[in-house]
Amino acid sequence: MQVGIVSDTHDNTGLVAESVETFERHGVETVVHCGDFVAPFSASPFDGDWDFYAVRGNNDGEWALESTVAEFGTYLGEMGELTLGGEEFAVYHGTSGAIVDALVECGTYDYVCHGHTHQAGTEEYEGTVRINPGGIAIPPAPDPFSVATLDTDSGELRFHEP
Repeated sequence: MQVGIVSDTHDNTGLVAESVETFERHGVETVVHCGDFVAPFSASPFDGDWDFYAVRGNNDGEWALESTVAEFGTYLGEMGELTLGGEEFAVYHGTSGAIVDALVECGTYDYVCHGHTHQAGTEEYEGTVRINPGGIAIPPAPDPFSVATLDTDSGELRFHEP
């Protein structure tokens, strides 16, 4: 299964559109948004030909975001657990680094997806892979915006700068 992972789009409709195009181009079947859409209009473009899941980020102040996502996907609240392609996922925005570490270190999940830092990266700890797809370039994270795709069959993880 091809999974698209995105976070911290912060109302940037151009980057949201580019993310959607990237996921379409790579045949993504499920999209996971790790929070910080900011406003509901930033969620609507993810209404596509895939399953969609999202968690709440620390900048997602509009409660209407939950009902907007619910129109085409699943809003998981502050943190969610998913089984995708036979793999166990935890999805959390990442506001607390200690919580991200605990999710990775508990050994329950194959993948822990989070954002918040705006820095794309991955690391493995005792069989659990932490994935941060990145976010818009906000100092001190000057890297360009990126999203990630994961093939749950092969474990191949790729970062893309849309």
